[in-house]
Amino acid sequence: MTAREELSGLLTRMRVNLAQAGIKVPDETLELVAERGFLATALAFQRIVEEAPADATPDYLGPWGVVDSPMQAGPATAPLVSPLPVTARRTPGYPTLSELAGQLRRREVSSLELTEQALTRIQERDPVLNAFQLVLAEEALAAARQADRDLAAGGDRGPLHGIPIAVKDLLAMAGTVTTAGSKILAAWQPGFDAAAVERLREAGAVIVGKTRLSEFAYSPASNNAHYGPTRNPWNLEHDTGGSSSGSAAAVADGLVAAALGSDTGGSIRIPAALCGLVGLKPTFGRVSLYGAVPLAWSLDHLGPIARSVADAALLFQALAGPDPRDSRTRLVPLPDILVPDGDLTGLRVGVLRDDGSGEPLGSPEALAAWQAGLAALQGAGATLIELDLPELSRLRVLNGALLAQEALAYHLPWLRERLEDYGEFMRLRILSSFAYGPADFVRAQQLRQALRDRCEQIFEQVDLLSTPTVPYGAPKLGEPARNTWFTAPFNALGWPAITVPVGLTAERLPLGLQLAGRPWDEATVLRAAAVVEQAGPWPGGTP
Repeated sequence: MTAREELSGLLTRMRVNLAQAGIKVPDETLELVAERGFLATALAFQRIVEEAPADATPDYLGPWGVVDSPMQAGPATAPLVSPLPVTARRTPGYPTLSELAGQLRRREVSSLELTEQALTRIQERDPVLNAFQLVLAEEALAAARQADRDLAAGGDRGPLHGIPIAVKDLLAMAGTVTTAGSKILAAWQPGFDAAAVERLREAGAVIVGKTRLSEFAYSPASNNAHYGPTRNPWNLEHDTGGSSSGSAAAVADGLVAAALGSDTGGSIRIPAALCGLVGLKPTFGRVSLYGAVPLAWSLDHLGPIARSVADAALLFQALAGPDPRDSRTRLVPLPDILVPDGDLTGLRVGVLRDDGSGEPLGSPEALAAWQAGLAALQGAGATLIELDLPELSRLRVLNGALLAQEALAYHLPWLRERLEDYGEFMRLRILSSFAYGPADFVRAQQLRQALRDRCEQIFEQVDLLSTPTVPYGAPKLGEPARNTWFTAPFNALGWPAITVPVGLTAERLPLGLQLAGRPWDEATVLRAAAVVEQAGPWPGGTP
């Protein structure tokens, strides 16, 4: 069958599925879905799905989350022994969360002063960046005053206490609107807090506002038809990356010390990498998504975007843990994260050589920066082992196919009633989900399990796998890009993954190195990332 015939078949299936769902869409709109390339993933999926035997057990029936390694033994509330050193920071200009925490405890600054500074910076810079959906000035100032009173009385809640932080605007906050970047939820005011918001409040953090995102988090760029794009602080003509675009821009430009993002195909790691930051996607099931507007239930993750690995570790500690309201979370002990001594002797790092796509792994600049970061790991004693992992090219297709089908299930009622309230990009992309057949979701889960089994075999040879985070520096606003090339596979697998800065392009746009590890082994991921950060070639500088 030719590519044209395959595309025609998918369009026919879309018409049938839309009719059965009771959704009327003009033919010219469906043709636009095809012309804009939104059926590329569905076409690629049809070509690989038969690799899974028809009688294979689907991934959702597998033993995901089973505690079966010595690292996972111990009490369910195992604390971090101590934070990573603040001296590991390689992005000078704005203080890290860890540094601010020290200043607060030495009484060099108050939480109120930090919060006032953050609000002033937001007022000055957000009209240019478009990073914030909602600023919570009065609430933040009240929380800061309370944080100062508590510290003065000896009530120290930990390193996040009194620190200005932002959260992505798909996390529910009682008494505030949560839009998820959409017109459809523009007036939704939940009466409860998301689990992540609860944990930030418990840790004493001061939430100064909610950040922009692409519509319903369904784009790896910062585009949003309703609220406009978020501009990259390093170059305002360039994209911040998505979908956690506002969180990354706010941290990179000094508006807040850190922020939360969500990650379904790379939406923490992509904007963090393109803005010269650290972004951590923990293991699937490590952080509760209760109260987060879903994109795809089996692929969504929540985690921190920060200025240093130490800061990411502190936020990870505050967020992680089981939650009975989110059945995806697991009762797995938190790892001890020790102060690294720069010695990685015995650590085996897999270096991706072939991802199965037949494409270059990145631009020459991105590859050179990645290699420099790898050299830092090797210089600290790690052993680099080149690996071919052709499964990655299939996993990125699979991630897109699963995402489309799960997103459709969530959006179906609105598609029937409010189709025109979606922006064009989101509307065309979600309509492409009707190109999948009735058995495709289960077939995708069968393929997912087969690919998971094959990929997990690499841990017989290595402890971590490294790739570039994004194959290039930030594209210009509105330019098409393959931002999820190396990030999406680890959403399908659920492995923990981090991006750490390793250099700049000739245009002075940041580049990142990605490290992915075994499920539940964030400790090793963070340990290696801290070494890259401390000893790596990152030249520093601020936007």
